[in-house]
Amino acid sequence: MTNNSELHWFKSSYSDGSEGDSCVEVATTPGAVLVRDSKDTARAHLAFGRPAWAGFVAHTSDA
Repeated sequence: MTNNSELHWFKSSYSDGSEGDSCVEVATTPGAVLVRDSKDTARAHLAFGRPAWAGFVAHTSDA
């Protein structure tokens, strides 16, 4: 897996609420999409396969 310092983490443009730091951040690698808590970036991240992430995004964009 890629070292955390080598990853480009980003937040959704929709995460500009009253608590701007209450969001998740996402980074992509060739084999996975990584998700972490933006309030505590030192904690471990979650890793999702690209098909699982695509399904999640498709489902949430329908809501």
